[in-house]
Amino acid sequence: MIDYPEFVLPIFSELPDTGTIRCTSPSNIALVKYWGKRPVQLPENASISFTLDACKTTTSLSYKKKNKISEDFDFELFFEGNPKPDFKPKIQNFFKRIEAYVPFLKNYAFTIETSNTFPHSSGIASSASGMSALAFCIMQLEKKINPNIVEEEFLKKTSFLARLGSGSACRSLEGPITVWGEHKGIEGSNDTFAIKFPHSIHKNFIDYQDAILLIDKGEKQVSSTVGHDLMHGHPFAAKRFEQASENITRLKEILISGDLDSFIEVVESEALTLHAMMMTSLPYFILMKPNTLSVINKVWEYRKKTGSKLCFTLDAGANVHLLFPNSEKEKVLGFITNELVAYCQNGQYICDKIGLGAKLL
Repeated sequence: MIDYPEFVLPIFSELPDTGTIRCTSPSNIALVKYWGKRPVQLPENASISFTLDACKTTTSLSYKKKNKISEDFDFELFFEGNPKPDFKPKIQNFFKRIEAYVPFLKNYAFTIETSNTFPHSSGIASSASGMSALAFCIMQLEKKINPNIVEEEFLKKTSFLARLGSGSACRSLEGPITVWGEHKGIEGSNDTFAIKFPHSIHKNFIDYQDAILLIDKGEKQVSSTVGHDLMHGHPFAAKRFEQASENITRLKEILISGDLDSFIEVVESEALTLHAMMMTSLPYFILMKPNTLSVINKVWEYRKKTGSKLCFTLDAGANVHLLFPNSEKEKVLGFITNELVAYCQNGQYICDKIGLGAKLL
């Protein structure tokens, strides 16, 4: 049985023989976090995120039509120019999940080449940018097969497919702000794909900046997939899902009104709550590092001293995202250079800002 018949490609006769599709898709940073999911890849609570701009994946999908449909998916995978056999099971699983909706996959031999502008598996959502980029390429191929698909349906289906690869990937296709998960206060929101935030955002959030401090570029000791699963039976899960829903209601009003003090309160509280859920699951784990805490304390000191609207958020990792209005860019970058670089691995950080989602190259 197909769960979402509206996303199944209509009957097709002509398939293009060969070609290459290249695109980029960015990562995103959740302001209200989702942590905990139910099958298949559906969120236990709604989330809302800034789409990033510079932190992105570039993916090239070369396709060649085969003489006969194969039993299994036929693809080669290269990451940063090298074969990456340990990524293959994840792509295999992704193809299996989406095959009912894009039934032409087994008609082709694919070569997938992918690269990131940021370190993989370090708590910047590389699966979000990677899976959204691959879904975007596959949907560009569908567009060649079914040129009648309208843009709105194209984006919905791309987000739907991306979600089946990585939950947060569905939030990367549009920008600057997206919502994933059904929430009664956000019109059009649902669990199966992300939507663009359906209201005008206040000028305070235009060109909002995100400087990502690379505290630890190593691979996380607990993957997000494992972390999400630990929310089943978590003693504080129900209360957490309720809190996230209330924070989305608050954040919706904040994004419309431009209230930066309330923005700081919601965003920092969400970041710390995410890590509190990790620390109170069984087994418990800590993804923050000592330098993560040092940076947080420095940010609080700086804000108290200067009246700045700088705040932090965290993803499922040790790195710190510093969010601030464009008007403070020069001062905050000075603060990073003078006081925070010492806490970054090899002094590295990434300057980013909110962006507009995936694009064809």
